[in-house]
Amino acid sequence: MTFVNRSVETDALTSSQSDPVVPLRHPVRLAIAIVLVIVAAGVAWDVAMNRGYRWDVVAQYVFAPRIISGAALTVGLTIVAMAIGIVFGTILAIMRLSANPIFRVIAGAYVWFFRGTPVLVQLIFWYNIAALYPVIVLGLPFGGPGIVIGSANVLIAPITAALLGLSLNEAAYMAEIIRSGIGAVDRGQYDAARALGMNGRLLMSRIVLPQAMRVVIPPTGNEIISMLKGTSLVSVLAISDLLYSAQIIYAANYQIIPLLIVASLWYLAMTSVLSFFQGKLERRYGRGFDVRTSRSRRWPLRKAS
Repeated sequence: MTFVNRSVETDALTSSQSDPVVPLRHPVRLAIAIVLVIVAAGVAWDVAMNRGYRWDVVAQYVFAPRIISGAALTVGLTIVAMAIGIVFGTILAIMRLSANPIFRVIAGAYVWFFRGTPVLVQLIFWYNIAALYPVIVLGLPFGGPGIVIGSANVLIAPITAALLGLSLNEAAYMAEIIRSGIGAVDRGQYDAARALGMNGRLLMSRIVLPQAMRVVIPPTGNEIISMLKGTSLVSVLAISDLLYSAQIIYAANYQIIPLLIVASLWYLAMTSVLSFFQGKLERRYGRGFDVRTSRSRRWPLRKAS
């Protein structure tokens, strides 16, 4: 048993409340902060006063119809490619965690190949797939009967090649993200679900995946932002996304820097919106896991009377 001298404790509390608290000084940190502010102000002044940026041209084209349509196509490519990548990546992650070695090997080989080759190479490969398969046939392997679907030049249009390249590449990354999220779920949750008689499908859909979202959401948000910017690679396929639309305009008026600034402003605006919603999702799925937040909500601090 520990005895506490309450008079000594009260005297210490009274002296701590009466004595002024002097913050620790950091002169080096303050000097570095001042230097950074001066540098940032100098950069901002140069950007604002340099006529080479042609801010009047930027204002002229920032809401141009071609730019807006290119931004809309960029958003559409991001949504479709990420949706396919998340669904396919979830299947791959479950295959990698499966007890069946064939599933594990196939999923691992897929992740190894698509993560190990650049997405630009994959886009160009899908764009030229007709050189390998002029006619797409759906049928049995090893020379079995099949059904001719159509010509690859017709079916694999530039937009289709872009979606194939972006989504299949993203599925490899999402597979690893989802696999890490599933691995973060406590093994006791599996035992409790099996004790309730849940099969593998119910276990994964109702118990494991909802809890894995807390770990999956932050890197998935980063992947969506990366995908939004990565869609600029489809410009090599002559698809009128945001970057290619800007390139078409400055190829005609030779205002390269202003049009690149216009594209950058749109990318910054779209990534800022995505970052905002990512933060809200992280806070939603992180409720109950932040010890400091949960304590402050359950037991609010009170002033001593």
